[in-house]
Amino acid sequence: MGRLTVAAAVAAWAIPLAALVASIVPDPYMDEIFHVPQVQRYCRGDFLIWDPMITTPPGLYYISLAYVATLFPGAWVTRIAEAFDALCTTALLRSTNVIMAMICGVLVHDLLLCIRPKIGKRKATAFAILVTLYPIHWFFTFLYYTDVASLAAVLAMYLFCLKKQFWVSAAFGAFSILLRQTNVIWMIFFAANGAIAHAQYLYVKDNVCYENSELTDKSNKEASHMDNKTTAPGLRRRRNNNPINKREVVSESNIMYSSFTEEIWDAIFKLWNSKCEVLIAFIPFAMVLLVFVAFIVWNGGIVLGAKEAHVVSPHFAQFLYFGLVSAAALLPWHFTPTRASDLFHWCRKNKTYSSFAILVALGLSLVAVHLFSIAHPYLLADNRHYTFYIWRKVIQVHWMMKYILTPVYVYSWFSIVNILGKSQTRLWVMSFVLSVALALIPAPLVEFRYYTIPLVILVLHSPVISNVKLLALGFLYAAVDFFTLAMFLFRPFQWQHEPGTQRFIW
Repeated sequence: MGRLTVAAAVAAWAIPLAALVASIVPDPYMDEIFHVPQVQRYCRGDFLIWDPMITTPPGLYYISLAYVATLFPGAWVTRIAEAFDALCTTALLRSTNVIMAMICGVLVHDLLLCIRPKIGKRKATAFAILVTLYPIHWFFTFLYYTDVASLAAVLAMYLFCLKKQFWVSAAFGAFSILLRQTNVIWMIFFAANGAIAHAQYLYVKDNVCYENSELTDKSNKEASHMDNKTTAPGLRRRRNNNPINKREVVSESNIMYSSFTEEIWDAIFKLWNSKCEVLIAFIPFAMVLLVFVAFIVWNGGIVLGAKEAHVVSPHFAQFLYFGLVSAAALLPWHFTPTRASDLFHWCRKNKTYSSFAILVALGLSLVAVHLFSIAHPYLLADNRHYTFYIWRKVIQVHWMMKYILTPVYVYSWFSIVNILGKSQTRLWVMSFVLSVALALIPAPLVEFRYYTIPLVILVLHSPVISNVKLLALGFLYAAVDFFTLAMFLFRPFQWQHEPGTQRFIW
């Protein structure tokens, strides 16, 4: 019922709004001017011509081809379209992401129930609907961009990895890379933590089997010395008091480690102890990774086209931006008096360690914003993006502003790490932070679209909040959604140096 509710809720607003966007903006806009003609070539059966300005692989085009193929028999019978390529209109191609958005909502619902089974279906449904309303994700549901399908593939990969269906998970991982190359980082993240969890599971299972064997032998020996006069009630009492019946298996996630080093060595020990089983189980991920490395060597880089505009750069400030944007987007979790009080008490409890960590974080953040704040030419020149105005009106409003914001960046990241640490191991949290860094720091252009996948992972692993806070955040998202869509549709403007209608976009 929860899945159906999420899918129906997304369809209820996405389908009419997609029709509205198609009626007001019928022609391809922004990156669509590259994506739409390319997939239309595929619809005509021309798979040999590739637009050199497209940076991502053709995964989204394959999804659209499959989607159009399912519609074509009915369209042909009803004479809506006599040829397959006639269906590949901009509006129909955009509707691919409406389907993907519905799938994203269902996957978030299932992941929440898998990660935290006690959350309940109603709460999981509410959280899933909230994720589908997240402004960046919501906005690109109505345009032909790769973001929504990319998120769907990554979430499917994560879900099947948690369910220990590793071949299926790796297949979705491979397809997610066909949608966006940086998804290889999230595949490695899920596979690495999945391998540790699998090794721990095997270790606990082997110990349980060994303990059961010992306890059974002990019980058999005791039974052989039982008095022949033992009554039936006495036998029942002995069975009920048997240590096998009363033994409780302690989950590996509940183990407390005295230090991060001990946790790392414990993970290494358990991985080595079951290395053959883990290697066999996770070989599909290794195969995908090897193919991806071969692609990078063959291609001469990670992006397909427009390589001069997407040169890998040490953009450490991007890592800080993500912390603030994500914490602000998840306001009830991070920017509340209770949260600030919790962090303050945590710092007081670990005064020496926390003081040192804060000083180091502040120092590194100041270095990052001073030496590694990259102003990409696209960011400076394109006033259609909201990041253009954030950069000019906030970060660059005064030369001191980028330094003044560093404590807010540090607070945001400390809050994120602290919240994740309440439900995940330190090794998982550090691997998440490293994955975010690897995904974002090499990107020279500030794009909030790049933050969506790690932000959704944060939502999946954040504590459950009250219905009032959840509803308030949902209304806030909806207000931002309709504001940005109204600006896109009803506030067009003209450029003096270039013909055509321009529109505001994330």
